[in-house]
Amino acid sequence: MSKYDELIHVSATAEKAELAKEDTGKKTLKDYFALAVTTFGVGYLPLAPGTWGSMVGVGIYLLFVWIEANFNPKSLTEAQTTAWIHAFNGIIFLVFCLLGIWASGHSTKLFKDKDPSQAVVDEVIGQLLTFLFIPFTFSWKLVLAGFLLFRLFDIWKPYPIDSLQNLPAGIGVCADDILAGVYAGAILAIIYAFMV
Repeated sequence: MSKYDELIHVSATAEKAELAKEDTGKKTLKDYFALAVTTFGVGYLPLAPGTWGSMVGVGIYLLFVWIEANFNPKSLTEAQTTAWIHAFNGIIFLVFCLLGIWASGHSTKLFKDKDPSQAVVDEVIGQLLTFLFIPFTFSWKLVLAGFLLFRLFDIWKPYPIDSLQNLPAGIGVCADDILAGVYAGAILAIIYAFMV
């Protein structure tokens, strides 16, 4: 067993022990906030909660595309407007990722599960990351391709995506979907290059 595998095993064992601890049953406002961020309200839907979470990611993406299309301040040049939009989107995405990692980590304790099926914030993050590889677009073909590619990599989990689930708490919940989003985004960027 390598040092990395040994470290992951020790961390996973400690995490299982932490999750098994008895809770008081009382939920705080912080608990409810973490659950809301983690589940996005669709994590409790039947069948494929990850697919529902990806659909939420597509919806958020389309909302940001619409906002960008309608954001046209008269005092800024087109280049300045584009720069501000990219800076704003990058900061919002970073804050959302950090919030999602925290919330999913907190929710693993509430669900007493290392990777609860109700947690879909990781799919939302991965889906949004997929679309960051192309310019914002309303093209239904690219949106559908991005959705399908992300779902493919999220389910298939080629190396090293699957091993990232062994990382502790919220990092373990989100890291595999983040890498799946990178894989899907790279393929989507190639598709976009051929379509231009």
